[in-house]
Amino acid sequence: MRGTDGARNGRVVVVTGASGGIGRATAAAFARRGDRVALLARGEKGLAGAAADVRDAGGTPLVVPVDVADAAAVEAAADRVEQELGPIDVWCNVAFSTVFAPFEQITAEEWERVTRVTYLGFVHGTMSALRRMKPRDRGVIVQTGSALAYRGIPLQSVYCGAKHAIKGFTESLLTELRHDGSNVRITMVNLPGVNTPQFDWVLNKLPERPQPVPPIYPVDLMARALVHASEHPRRRAWWVGNPTVWTIVGNKVWPQFMDWYLARNGYEGQQRGEPASPSDPVNLWEPADGPEGRDFGARGSFRHRTRDRDPQIWASRNHGALAALGAGAVASGLAAWRRAR
Repeated sequence: MRGTDGARNGRVVVVTGASGGIGRATAAAFARRGDRVALLARGEKGLAGAAADVRDAGGTPLVVPVDVADAAAVEAAADRVEQELGPIDVWCNVAFSTVFAPFEQITAEEWERVTRVTYLGFVHGTMSALRRMKPRDRGVIVQTGSALAYRGIPLQSVYCGAKHAIKGFTESLLTELRHDGSNVRITMVNLPGVNTPQFDWVLNKLPERPQPVPPIYPVDLMARALVHASEHPRRRAWWVGNPTVWTIVGNKVWPQFMDWYLARNGYEGQQRGEPASPSDPVNLWEPADGPEGRDFGARGSFRHRTRDRDPQIWASRNHGALAALGAGAVASGLAAWRRAR
């Protein structure tokens, strides 16, 4: 077996938000390695489907119903995982919820609920993971981030605020672990727009049903990115996909242009042209995939619009090799130049 920074078969992995979307696809991706995967989420039907996905992929599932907004419940879930599966090797925080609406249309209660799930859910998971990993001096925590952790956009103020907060506390923890000389690793994987059920069950106050900011990426590609990050956790953060890179870099270079562009295009670009309905499912307060709901699966409604490949993702994973090739090319060029002289 390899150490913390390499692949290990049969690891114990915790995935929050595992009943649907990125969390569910990530759980299945870990299972393909033969890992034992604890599935933490609220939705009974979604969890049952996720457990079947993990078994089909060759892993061992453990279903742990939990609301990540409840710190005590997350801690109890971590205890159960270690009792039934063994010491946790990887904790992957994915769970979130949100509201699509202009800022002034989001109530204080909705803000609090989203913040407790999307921000504090990551805090609670990280706390529980760290309590177990740090005494053993090993383990990996993977935070599912977003391009929106660096750049806020209209109609997603509550989600952007939570992702910015996750980035901030993760950077603080990373420096503390380095100060302590700990071998526990934490890394953040910042994703672009993804085809997940979020856009089918989100609390939506827009006139049309919401959609990810195009281009839209398949959920399985993002799941593989999270697994890859868990295998290479010395990198502090990953930027996945060209849109993520351009969003982060563009906001650093010319934020005023980003303000103008998003004000002009951000409303229409996040609505899919289908009228919203009061009967649309809502996952904020109760799980849409609970006993009275249905299993939404890992993938959303935009499969026909997804971008299956992105050279940036390959380049990001292989930047060391690319740097070596570049250095080799420069050295060869200099040698040829010297010979020509």
